[in-house]
Amino acid sequence: MRSAVKRTQAREAILAMVAAMGAGETLPSEHELCQALGVSRPTLRAAVDELVEEALLVRRPGRGTFTAPSKIAQPLAPTAGVANSFRVPLSEGVWESSTLTFERTTAGARLARALSVSPSEPIVKVERLRIVNGAPLAVERIHVPERHVPAITGDDFQSGSFYQLLHSRYGITMARAAQSIEATVTDERESELLEVPPYSPALLFDVTTRDTRDRIIEYTRAVYRGDRYRIDSDLVIGAG
Repeated sequence: MRSAVKRTQAREAILAMVAAMGAGETLPSEHELCQALGVSRPTLRAAVDELVEEALLVRRPGRGTFTAPSKIAQPLAPTAGVANSFRVPLSEGVWESSTLTFERTTAGARLARALSVSPSEPIVKVERLRIVNGAPLAVERIHVPERHVPAITGDDFQSGSFYQLLHSRYGITMARAAQSIEATVTDERESELLEVPPYSPALLFDVTTRDTRDRIIEYTRAVYRGDRYRIDSDLVIGAG
């Protein structure tokens, strides 16, 4: 019972410390915290474990314990009323991309259905890491029929906006997107790329995007870190 009380007291003291710190800052060492809080190392670790489980703290092996980074907020766009007014609201932070894999292949049965093409249709498959404010946030897997983007390269997915590239180079104007979002966990490779423990909470985005001619141009599946990304939306409540 006494150890539970000590753990709770240590937890509250660390929470007060975290509230006074900025996002991503380093906590004092275990030795320093034990001395400052007057608790044993097992008690301190139990308190820290709880806060890590709640995503308020982040452990980085060999580097220490940090306050959680701030979440990137993405406004949820309302359905566009005009076909050529496609616009995705900008998220916070400085966004960068790093192409992980790039290949030309055939669609196959599953991607053929997603892109509304034949299974033998040549497509471009790209996997890229999305980085915000210098930290990995998402792994995106992009699929585009090759006839829409001839001579495109992996480097093209690293610089600037892909949609702007489609418009300026290929004359394609994106118009609307069908998007679903569900909870998931990261697999081992995603965890390594996103610098999170295996099977960490994440958000899975499944997006099919059409242009102003109602052609499916892009099908993307993306895994976003659950501890660093949130979606905001404004809802209109009817009288009924």
